[in-house]
Amino acid sequence: MSTSSQEPVAAASSAKSKMSLARIAPVMLAFFVMGFVDLVGTATNYVQGEFSLSNGTANLFTTMVFFWFLILSVPTGVLMNKIGRRRTVLISILVTLVAMALPIIGYTLCTGGVRLGFIVASFAFLGIGNTFMQVSLNPLMTVFVTGDRLASTLTTGQFVKAFASLFAPYIAAWGFSHLNGMWWILFVIYLIVGIISYVWLAFDRIEEPAPDNGSTTIGRCFKLLFSDRIVFLCFLGIMAHVGVDVGINAQAPRILMEHTDIALTVATSATMVYFVARMVGCFVGSFALSRISNKLGLRICGVIMVLSALSFAIFAMSPSNPPVWLFWVAVVLVGFGNSNVFSLFLSHALMYRPDRQNEVSGLMLMGLIGGAIFPPIMGAAADAMGQLGAVLVMAVGCLYVLVMGFAYRALEHHKA
Repeated sequence: MSTSSQEPVAAASSAKSKMSLARIAPVMLAFFVMGFVDLVGTATNYVQGEFSLSNGTANLFTTMVFFWFLILSVPTGVLMNKIGRRRTVLISILVTLVAMALPIIGYTLCTGGVRLGFIVASFAFLGIGNTFMQVSLNPLMTVFVTGDRLASTLTTGQFVKAFASLFAPYIAAWGFSHLNGMWWILFVIYLIVGIISYVWLAFDRIEEPAPDNGSTTIGRCFKLLFSDRIVFLCFLGIMAHVGVDVGINAQAPRILMEHTDIALTVATSATMVYFVARMVGCFVGSFALSRISNKLGLRICGVIMVLSALSFAIFAMSPSNPPVWLFWVAVVLVGFGNSNVFSLFLSHALMYRPDRQNEVSGLMLMGLIGGAIFPPIMGAAADAMGQLGAVLVMAVGCLYVLVMGFAYRALEHHKA
């Protein structure tokens, strides 16, 4: 073929690439909206102080958010198979907007228990909206990329999501310090961003793949979960990832305050450090995971997470004057190590069963129930035996990732 004949092809390819980038931009902003769910850890610490709640009671807020993944993930997968992934994402953003609006109403018009009621309702809507979004947005990425690059692309989405997670504690601390205790200004800002995301995605046009093969039902989904070893192990991996993620998000400031005289406004910076480390991990993973195997990636993540658990344990067991630097090392390690675990397990499951991606997505995202299971157990353990108890609960999730990394053969499909 001559050079002149190749030029139109190259130009068409370039135009197609630019068009794809333009189409994927609103999807990436939706990943930012997905990160709104992580503000529950920041909000919990402020609400706990305002209403004098115990560790166990305060951590029930995270249960309130992530409990919906157990109830709605699989039905969302079934719904998505009927109405499409993009429309399901749009519904999820609308529900998330309601979640952002409720605390604004509570803090501007109400006081006392009524205000707390609005916050509780907000967390419930946040969990419902995030369930819809997680189930539909991640498989929507398969429209743009498949195969071995899916894990790195999903990690790029998690990198964008991490910005929302990172900004939340900073905005809350700024509002608390400079706006007469108005930490909830973060709901106002995120409400505006959510509206922009909805409008942008509503005007985007995405050609989605055909629905899953066969008749998709809730019973058929659960049969897949409990009859397929690989799907089940990936499900547990996502449970471990989210349990550690949400648990440390809420518990890290308390671990620091219990062993030092640092104030809450400073201790909450632990959450910011965690999300900075996680964001860096996602950025590194978006490049590294396209060059190394998922097996090696999971092993590296597991080792780093276990080292974090050991660092937290040593800090929590120190009788007096614990080395504060060790706490910050532990926060950085768990943020960096846990940043790519979700993408590794989810992409493995989606590519393992490409004929049932909508169902698998619903099942995998049901694993986010780990965010409802780990934090209250960590809080109860902390109330019973100090923050070391919370660290030991977190360590269970870290060990699972490590074991799966070095027993990766269990996640591989061997044809007869």
